[in-house]
Amino acid sequence: MWTLQEEFSRIEIGRSSQFRNLTLFPLIRRSVPIQELDYLLLEDGIAQGKVRVTELHAGGSVPELRLENNADLPVLLVDGEELVGAKQNRVLNLTILAPAKHTTVIPVSCVEAGRWKMASPDLKPDSHVMYSGIRAKRVFQVTQSMRSRGSHSSDQGAVWRDIADKAFRLKAMSPTGAMSAIFERHASSVEEFSRAFTWEAGQCGVAFAIGGRLLGLDVFDHPEVMCRFFQKLVRSYALDALDAAQGTSEPPGIGTLSGFVAQIGAAQSFSGSVQWVRDFWRCSLGSGTVSAHLHFCDGWQGFRGFQFLDPY
Repeated sequence: MWTLQEEFSRIEIGRSSQFRNLTLFPLIRRSVPIQELDYLLLEDGIAQGKVRVTELHAGGSVPELRLENNADLPVLLVDGEELVGAKQNRVLNLTILAPAKHTTVIPVSCVEAGRWKMASPDLKPDSHVMYSGIRAKRVFQVTQSMRSRGSHSSDQGAVWRDIADKAFRLKAMSPTGAMSAIFERHASSVEEFSRAFTWEAGQCGVAFAIGGRLLGLDVFDHPEVMCRFFQKLVRSYALDALDAAQGTSEPPGIGTLSGFVAQIGAAQSFSGSVQWVRDFWRCSLGSGTVSAHLHFCDGWQGFRGFQFLDPY
């Protein structure tokens, strides 16, 4: 039987790299055969004209979008990916393996509170994912929603408030309260972080720390997927690094990260029924201080782990 412990026992932690207050650790899965990808990434499916993401219907629905997959392969949608366009920008609430030749209703959160007007018929992925601080909180909210109501929704009001607070701190307020406007306002600084880090051959994941605190990790089932998402993830970490104190704290060592990974491997999990995913697992670590999400969709597709600094 597949287990978290077994999966994480195969991951090695590489040599860290640092730029300003952001430290990244490459995560490499050794001695595991690399298979050819048997699914498409969302941006590839859209570029090939085989996948469309649109409003659920003409009137729209804030927490739901419609994904039409006409490809012969399933499509991987990654938790936290920002989709821009249509009536308002959204982010994905779950990592989903959407079936081939199928239309799927996908759960999302709005990240543009002040717009409800059609900008384009379709939504497309942006060059970043949701910044890591709010991603951690939203992951926790979706987990609680699954446990208590069997739904996959976030606390939309809390998401909007977090974005507004960050925009205020970073002097990036916009007419529509768009999260993307914060990235645009600080594009030059974010790209400095992006250029400072590079994906390592064979790397399947990355752990990150800001200042002296380990904040989380992202792991995928295939190095190619990690390569494609690497810069998007760095940009998300960078925005939080810009919002953090620029102190002189020593970054955490490999021992700290090894302990965090061990916690994840030993975590208890629960499964939730999702109509378009055969097996779906989520787990929570500790007493509310650490939360991790595992998305197991006919194979190990994506993992989320976050250490909450101040989830509420």
